[in-house]
Amino acid sequence: MTQSQNQGPVEYVFQAEMSQLLHLITHSLYSHREIFLRELISNASDALSKLHFEALTNPSLLEQDGNLKIEITLDEETKTLTLTDNGIGMDQEELIQNLGTIAKSGTAGFVSQLTGDKKKDLELIGRFGVGFYSVFMVAEEVSVTTRSFKEAADKGYVWTSKGTGTYQIKEVERKQRGTEIRFQLKEEAAEFASSWKVKEIIKKYSDFVSFPIFFNSEAANQSQALWAKPKAEVTEEQYKEFFQYLSHSEAEPLAHLHLAAEAPVQFKTLLFVPTEPQTSFFQADDRDSKVNLYVKKVFIQSDCKDLLPGWLRFVVGVVDSEDLSLNVSREVTQKSGVMEKINSYLTKKILGLFSDWATKEPEKYETFWKGFANYLKEGLHTDYANRDKLLELYRAASSTQPKGLVSLADYVGRMKPDQTEIYYVSGKNQGAIENSPNLEYFKKHEIEVLYLFEEIDEFVLSGVGVYQEKPLMGIDKAGLKIETKDEEAKHQEQDLKGEDKDLVLDLFKKVLGDRVADVIPSSRLVDSPATLVAPQSAMSPQIERMMKAFDKGFSGSKRVMEINLSNPLIQNLAKIVAKAPEDSILTDCVEQLFEGASLLEGNLEDPTQMVPRANRLMNTAVSLHLRAL
Repeated sequence: MTQSQNQGPVEYVFQAEMSQLLHLITHSLYSHREIFLRELISNASDALSKLHFEALTNPSLLEQDGNLKIEITLDEETKTLTLTDNGIGMDQEELIQNLGTIAKSGTAGFVSQLTGDKKKDLELIGRFGVGFYSVFMVAEEVSVTTRSFKEAADKGYVWTSKGTGTYQIKEVERKQRGTEIRFQLKEEAAEFASSWKVKEIIKKYSDFVSFPIFFNSEAANQSQALWAKPKAEVTEEQYKEFFQYLSHSEAEPLAHLHLAAEAPVQFKTLLFVPTEPQTSFFQADDRDSKVNLYVKKVFIQSDCKDLLPGWLRFVVGVVDSEDLSLNVSREVTQKSGVMEKINSYLTKKILGLFSDWATKEPEKYETFWKGFANYLKEGLHTDYANRDKLLELYRAASSTQPKGLVSLADYVGRMKPDQTEIYYVSGKNQGAIENSPNLEYFKKHEIEVLYLFEEIDEFVLSGVGVYQEKPLMGIDKAGLKIETKDEEAKHQEQDLKGEDKDLVLDLFKKVLGDRVADVIPSSRLVDSPATLVAPQSAMSPQIERMMKAFDKGFSGSKRVMEINLSNPLIQNLAKIVAKAPEDSILTDCVEQLFEGASLLEGNLEDPTQMVPRANRLMNTAVSLHLRAL
């Protein structure tokens, strides 16, 4: 919708999520208020960067006003702040899209994580920032005057709002492109009506913005590419400040890589590994890269996915290439061979950094692994070229070190002389794993087993298959060959044989029917009477649960039931079958063993019959016990 200059402003209603955010900002958030200026400067810098990029193919854009800058003025008497940039500007439709809906604001993640707990929500604003709308923490009303850089844009617009659910847009005369934001500070935000305070905030958050910032006509930032400086000239404090500027956070980085490469391509880079992830691994917005691409110090693109493999998307930083042409489209830049070489070089350097931690600074690597393990596991699944290096970085708890981080190399070094496979078991937690019947044989013979607590671990290891020529084997697969010949012979001496063996196996097959793929004797059970395992070609229960989470129609495979033929319960059941094959206690016992095994596996779908059946069995056992007293 457009209006002539003589018409008054047209009122619009904010998107519902935006109203929620604005209500929180204007009524609840009184901490971290200083970040409002960081967010406004960041938006202005982005507008300037976009114009600079457009000018690469259309130099005339800079003919009339080529000195790109951000100007901030403060009137201490009236407590009025004005922030102006001569960047890309906005037309009316862009004003509506950028300032009226959450889709363009970068705050969707913030709103999705709101808890209603004031303290937690206050902490979130410091981590996320809330874009332009953070200004309503310090202002009652805000006006945005803007004009687009586009040649067809022959008019400007003023956007105004009090952050209470609506905003107005009015057409105005404006000759220069860019955007001006003006507002009067609230009384409770009077601390920001001080020149020294504004300078302090600019220094803290925006000292490394790539464009000059002027405050009351004086230069207020370094406006220097930190990554282009020699490492010896950069302090740890400057590294920290630059990371905080890039990440929009107040956290400190775990480490940084400051590199200047000459071959095979020429570029400079400054990359940071955060102390903890900025977004959840499972969030949809976690797919974005956090590395910005520059060419000869000219900003080209944020979220440049081609600079690093996707699994390294948690790395924050800047890459500045000397070998890419400025006069190309972003798409061509991304597909160039130079990008591939940069990607390969940086990935090698980052993996080398992680490897150094793993061998020389294990505590630091443990901190890193706890925060970013899932990203490296994703790399094991997707990055075949670096799989061997990632395998060396993989860590898991184990039966010998249930609270530690065991490497595959550590495991192999402790293998039994006659052991040929690396064993692992999956479960929701340590308790569930250590109570698994499938672990009994390994405990008895002190064979180390890796503990996998997340579905992604087994998914990754089953895909890897082999480490140092030793197969990676889940211990919950049917047909697992673990006994020596001597053990097998001794086991068979204690097992049911002949007709008794056939009777009890047939009993389980008859009662369970097509609920199981098969019923077979077990060599892995020591004390437990029965267990459920996956067929050799099937997914494990843990991976099947992951598949079901993504696909509600996924049914999974039937399990194989393994029977411990030396267990007293199983042997007594065989005797009852021989004497009274129709006795109801047989069915109750088989059903209880099956559902108990399903419960331990985490796949018992209907537990309603389990308790009544257990009560019947206990009543029978107690009655027999009384007779014997």
